[in-house]
Amino acid sequence: MNRKQLNIGLLGFGSMGRTHTWAISVIPFYYRNPPFEARLAGVYTRTERTREDAKSEFGFVKAYSSEDELIADPDIDIIDITTPNIAHYETIKKAINAGKHIYCEKPLTTTADEADEVARLSSDAGVTAQIVFNTRFLSPIMRAKQLIDEGRLGRIISFRSSYLHASCTDLAKSAGWKQDKTVCGGGVLFDLGSHALDLVYYLCGNYKKVWGMSQIAHPTRLGMDGKPWQTNADEAFYMLCELECGAKGTVEANKLAVGANDDFKLEIYGERGALRFDLMEPNWLWFYDMEDKSGDLGGERGFKRIECCGRYPEPAGIFPGVKAPIGWLRGHLGSMYSFLSAVAGEKQVGPNFNDAAHIQRVMQAAYESDMTGAPVVIS
Repeated sequence: MNRKQLNIGLLGFGSMGRTHTWAISVIPFYYRNPPFEARLAGVYTRTERTREDAKSEFGFVKAYSSEDELIADPDIDIIDITTPNIAHYETIKKAINAGKHIYCEKPLTTTADEADEVARLSSDAGVTAQIVFNTRFLSPIMRAKQLIDEGRLGRIISFRSSYLHASCTDLAKSAGWKQDKTVCGGGVLFDLGSHALDLVYYLCGNYKKVWGMSQIAHPTRLGMDGKPWQTNADEAFYMLCELECGAKGTVEANKLAVGANDDFKLEIYGERGALRFDLMEPNWLWFYDMEDKSGDLGGERGFKRIECCGRYPEPAGIFPGVKAPIGWLRGHLGSMYSFLSAVAGEKQVGPNFNDAAHIQRVMQAAYESDMTGAPVVIS
């Protein structure tokens, strides 16, 4: 089998940079005969020590002295962006102008206009461009999509999507860049909320109207320099949403949830059935089917737990086995494989930059609603 060699240039090497590097490196273990050979061709971070350590420890071919040098290198096929949010827009435009394919961490940009622009530019340039909404690629979510597409839930009536962390509850801990609006462009809505919004969009359809309300519980906390700092980004965000299909529901992104870890929960209720998912128990999808017979003592009706685990379709599922439990990283692996397969010439399954731009418009509308107190229709 002739495999297309794909040379990947990574920008940034924090937590997400390491995650993407892992996903690229382990693809041959999890997928049979991938149509590409992914190569860690280059890395750039602002700190020389970090990029040199990444090169020596993780096998990157070259550590570049600047972002522009990496993007301009004709040997680089793909630009993988894991830098802070405010840097995405300019980097994406440079990558498009250089004819590179792009894999970008969420959110796509910090404004809806920027997101619409880069979505249009990438489409016009004919490059493959994907946003990292990695939760789509967990097996329970893939099974949920299958059930909804088969009509097993019928018309969608309502939903609840919530993503909770405890990362803003410790006032002795200095804020990170994701809590500084001058760097991240938005608060928890951009960070966790983008994922919570995307799964509803992916499974139920476009947003039509949103009401938004932000919360800053701790106006003064320690800044990144360890000195007192005025919090400038939302620590929690609450939304009421209406979809184009008529369904209504709530979306919550919250870093003030004491005791939470990576608590992402989704519930979808239709006329014929319902679904539940919990990221802290990622091997299962709960499904309620109105077709099940009721009767004395309940009959056969009730939520059933579907064992999704490692039951991915070919060419996946070969390692570590269909019965083996999965975790958070498996979604990033599936996302990366999907993107690289599309670059290699196979059908792109998304989420593409148009999807990312829709979520950006929803988040911007939510912030506008928070400021005015009125609902905002998605343009």
